[in-house]
Amino acid sequence: MRIHKFLAQAGVCSRREAERLVAAGSVTINGKPAVTGQPVDPSVDTVICQGQHIKPLSRTVVLMMNKPRGYLCTNDDSHGGQTVFDMVPPEYGSLRLFCVGRLDKDSEGLLILTNDGELANKVMHPSGGVIKRYEIILNRDYDPTLTPRLLKGAVEEGEHLRFKKVIRHPDHAAHLEVHLDQGRKREIRRLFEIFGFHVKTLRRFQIGGLVLRKMPLGDCRPLSRKEIDSIFEN
Repeated sequence: MRIHKFLAQAGVCSRREAERLVAAGSVTINGKPAVTGQPVDPSVDTVICQGQHIKPLSRTVVLMMNKPRGYLCTNDDSHGGQTVFDMVPPEYGSLRLFCVGRLDKDSEGLLILTNDGELANKVMHPSGGVIKRYEIILNRDYDPTLTPRLLKGAVEEGEHLRFKKVIRHPDHAAHLEVHLDQGRKREIRRLFEIFGFHVKTLRRFQIGGLVLRKMPLGDCRPLSRKEIDSIFEN
């Protein structure tokens, strides 16, 4: 299999992040720098990523969390502050978990954590068709005539930012529901800022068919097979 697929299946990161690590020279195969798309045989080859010997996973785990504000979605301790991994139950502490689509520090809501890179890629890549739904409160009333422009989107720093759907709350003009089928960094906040709005609160409540229901902030638990399958039922 290709090196980026192996790293994803081994739970190191998502396939997209694996490609970035290979391109950055952070991965070696049998002591030599890996190249993008290079084949690897885990039973024969020695793969080192960021100084760690990578072996195939013995078990995969998929967790859901109700992320509170103030926590970072990062595995990098150099950022300082609290991370979502501080709230993961101790029995999963030895696994190489990562976030499937991040929420920024000031956002809250449904977060999936896993060591299954293939699952993460399927959820996050636009070709998977998994819709992510968010509750938004803006700093001022929203005019629905702006919706076509938000659906068309705008380009910022070489990235095309756009929404899949925008629904205004019938009784609160500053309250919206926004749907995304892609995952650019801080996409919702950045696109609203382009059009002169500030996002006061942002909460993700659904990924595909998986809905965040009565789950306390900071709680984290494993998903059943049925719940995992529901992610791909929009």
